Amino acid sequence: MARNNDTWILTAQCPSQLGTVDVVTGFLKQQRCYITEQHSFDDKLAKQFFIRTEFQPQASDFNILDFQEVFTARAAEFGMTFNLSEKGYRMPVVIMVSKTDHCLNDLLYRYRAGKLSIEIKAVVSNHPDLEPLVRWHDLPYYHFPITKETKAQQEAQVLQVIEETGAELVILARYMQVLSSEMAHTLSGRAINIHHSLLPGFKGAKPYHQAYQKGVKLVGATAHYINDDLDEGPIITQKVEVVSHANYPDDLVDLGRDIERQTLAHAISCHVERRIFLYGQKTIVFSR
Repeated sequence: MARNNDTWILTAQCPSQLGTVDVVTGFLKQQRCYITEQHSFDDKLAKQFFIRTEFQPQASDFNILDFQEVFTARAAEFGMTFNLSEKGYRMPVVIMVSKTDHCLNDLLYRYRAGKLSIEIKAVVSNHPDLEPLVRWHDLPYYHFPITKETKAQQEAQVLQVIEETGAELVILARYMQVLSSEMAHTLSGRAINIHHSLLPGFKGAKPYHQAYQKGVKLVGATAHYINDDLDEGPIITQKVEVVSHANYPDDLVDLGRDIERQTLAHAISCHVERRIFLYGQKTIVFSR
């Protein structure tokens, strides 16, 4: 029979028990599906098993709905929850920004070059500054100013854009506003934030200048899911670089921005490729 070269991603988790790998791999063999990539992890403390498998059906008459129906019964025997998605699916996203443009610029380039499997539906900001950049990319830009008095109204406007565009992921690309607890709960598990990893020692304005005064030896960035604790959501990925006394404040700023761009892009890639299991307040990340 002719090969069906569409690639599918199966992610699943269940309580730790005998046969957890075989329930997936054995079934794929029975269904004439060739495994092209696989990662698994057994959390001995939580007693939970996690698996991510990419596979290609080998039969020309493969039907994903039939596959899902049969596997549902098989997975139920193990108390397994699972998700199926097609590799290469371009996830609809909304990006939130303020005035700083380095992360937005990087995401727009990767999007234009096809380096991220995303479909940018809109960019939302509390400032008008980055509208020309976004309009140049022929993307919708929404400017929703915010004050302490109008915060609830502004967040309602943002949520309306997210709902109307069908965005499955919200990217806070240096959005310099603290989300309300209500907003954080609404976007739980589908909003990624980026910040420098100088926290908590150097909060507030000009953190890299504060770090320089203290002789910091590492700079880095953290990408995480948001929650209602400021910058303390479940961590997806982190990157660091060694610096020294020879690096002046402007050097630290430039290096920090580079790391933030790379870290945020990596986190987004992991999310859209279904490489992340959000489990309680931590993540299981099967990076490439």
